[in-house]
Amino acid sequence: MNKDHAVIDEKGNTVMKYTHVVFDVDGTLLDSEDAVLLSFQKALFTIQGKMYPIEELHFALGIPGYDALEQMKVDRIDEILHLWGDLEQKFAYTLKLFDGITPTLSQLKKEKVKLGIITSRTREEFQSAFSPLGLNSYFEHIICAEDSAEHKPNAGPMLKYLELTQADKKEVLYIGDSVYDCDCAKGAGVDFALALWGCRVPEKISPVYALKQPQDILSL
Repeated sequence: MNKDHAVIDEKGNTVMKYTHVVFDVDGTLLDSEDAVLLSFQKALFTIQGKMYPIEELHFALGIPGYDALEQMKVDRIDEILHLWGDLEQKFAYTLKLFDGITPTLSQLKKEKVKLGIITSRTREEFQSAFSPLGLNSYFEHIICAEDSAEHKPNAGPMLKYLELTQADKKEVLYIGDSVYDCDCAKGAGVDFALALWGCRVPEKISPVYALKQPQDILSL
């Protein structure tokens, strides 16, 4: 471990500075960009009759689907959302964990770090996309879109996590791939680490740490 970040215990061993590590899902734990954007594009075309270039839809990564559609000012939002969810299942074959995620989670658990998730997915969407991967047992708290009144980039989801765990915010690290994640963490007074392995525009984000691979979390 990097002793600049780690803490030394009474036995002289290095331990993580953070007692809680919280993860975003899409773009951080789960490589889901193709499934999310291709299904979004197809849902919009089916309901709206307009084919949006994939590049124009990247903004939707990291925020709730309803919020993304409201920003687009489209009609028939509920229909699009329902179809989007159905279509994502057809692209589920493209979903995969990023390399190094599972062994990193296992090591963090061995080091008695409490793990959590904050995602903009609804509970149903989370269970559909992530739960089949069999990693839910690693996480003590999973905050989904309906669990807080405000959503990322607002601090609401992280404040909900702090409320549930009674954790000291100085001992909590949030790891994500987007500016929405960064703003959520900062708004709650929590340190943020950028998952470079899933981030498309790192130059627009100001994290406390920039991590090249999941294993880098273990050196904090």
